[in-house]
Amino acid sequence: MVPKVRSWPEWNGEPKIQGFPGYKAGMSHAFVVDYRKSSTTSGQEVRIPITIVEVPSIEVCGLRFYEETNEGLRTMGEVWASEVNDSIKRRLPIPDHYDTDEMWEKIDKDLVDDVRAIINTQPEKVSGIPSKTPEIMELRIGGGTIPERIDKGEDILGEEIRYEDFCEAGRMIDVSAITKGKGFQGHVKRWGVKLLQHKNSKSVRNVGNTGVFRPGYTRPTVPQAGQMGYHQRTEFNKRVLKVGEDGEEVTPEGGFINYGVIENNYVILHGSIPGPSKRLVVMRDGVRDEKYEVHEPNLTYISTESSQGG
Repeated sequence: MVPKVRSWPEWNGEPKIQGFPGYKAGMSHAFVVDYRKSSTTSGQEVRIPITIVEVPSIEVCGLRFYEETNEGLRTMGEVWASEVNDSIKRRLPIPDHYDTDEMWEKIDKDLVDDVRAIINTQPEKVSGIPSKTPEIMELRIGGGTIPERIDKGEDILGEEIRYEDFCEAGRMIDVSAITKGKGFQGHVKRWGVKLLQHKNSKSVRNVGNTGVFRPGYTRPTVPQAGQMGYHQRTEFNKRVLKVGEDGEEVTPEGGFINYGVIENNYVILHGSIPGPSKRLVVMRDGVRDEKYEVHEPNLTYISTESSQGG
């Protein structure tokens, strides 16, 4: 259930990590001064939907280096921290002896074209997640020159990173996650095709026909039954409204449904994101945020009313 980030935007600032994982806790609503200049309610207090994502710190357990070839990026080597979290043993076999300095000597820094950080999550810090097995993923280190990125990676290797090292409030980010799975569904629910009339022969919830006579096969554009949901989807340009440390500020009375109480750092996003509660989501720098300015949102109220009624 770990979404894969297939492309990374360029970052013009100081070297930093360009993505961060989190766990979707749930949704609520808030009042905010409308920061959208073209909106009819610009500058007025409006009620908006928000999504709360819990973002405990992550650990940089390794670095991976790439070189550009005619066939794209090619892995040229990696360096792991001399000491990693014991929970990684649930995911990978850990050697008893690993010489980090020796691996650094094998890396030709002059040939490096891209630097990625290999990070592991820390689900043991999250009470709302039943799994204690960490997820391992790559996050790009962008900004500055290649030597500066390598130095940045060397500085954070084996260290913990907080969400503030990735993004601050007011910026636009992209959010990727695996959507809710709905299993095998029929034509009507999956594609919303019209029900056939009652005079139709023996079927009401089927398609009228499966396409033209020629070519002599059914085209993939014909709506048919099949897998619905549990696909990776990416929401572009979600505004970061707030980055907080005290989870009690946003946890509703009785906790989030199917999640519980937020005990770590959290981030509030404007609108909805893919996936159910407890789902691991990956946030990255926005690839389409050129036309959006960084606005420091003015949140005047965050609802913490119980989602269960009463």
